[in-house]
Parts: sequence; C-alpha cells; structure tokens
Amino acid sequence: MIKSELVARLAEANPHLYQRDVERIVSTILNEITAALARGDRVELRGFGAFSVKSRPARIGRNPRTGAPVEVEEKTVPFFKTGKELRERLNKPAGDTTAD
Repeated sequence: MIKSELVARLAEANPHLYQRDVERIVSTILNEITAALARGDRVELRGFGAFSVKSRPARIGRNPRTGAPVEVEEKTVPFFKTGKELRERLNKPAGDTTAD
C-alpha cells in the first residue's frame, strides 16, 4: 500500500472528513515520525510497533559486478520492530477470525 492508497482508504472510512484533511493528517504523522527519528528518538505505536535508529559501523564491502573491495562508510538506518498485537494478527491460523 502506498501513501495515496492509505489516504483514500481513510477518507472512505471517514466520510465526514475531506480527503485533503486526511492527507494532511497522514503527512503530519509521517513527518513527526521522521523528525523524531532524525533526532535519534524512538517512536512507539502500541500494538503496532516501534521505530528506532541503528548505527551501522564502517566496513569493507564488495562490488557485486567486479568483486573488488569497496569501503562502505558508517551510516544510520531506520529500524522497525513489530508490536505483539500486530505480530499475533499476522500469524493467526488460517480461518481463525477471533482476533478481528
């Protein structure tokens, strides 16, 4: 699902809201998550999961085409860990509708 599909579904589920307002809400939430991660903060959405930032050290990699060694600089990457409720919903047995 892409952002525009998410906005369309939320607008459909909430007909009392204008689509442009739903779009603004989704963008604001995503911008706040991004800003928090840029500050090095952790963002936790209970039942869904937690976003955090991890640092990867510098290393020697390989160019896949030539096999030559390449220096890869240290970098910071976003990390997402699913919450218990989401994990359970994704792993429920087929035909089990008790969690819905």
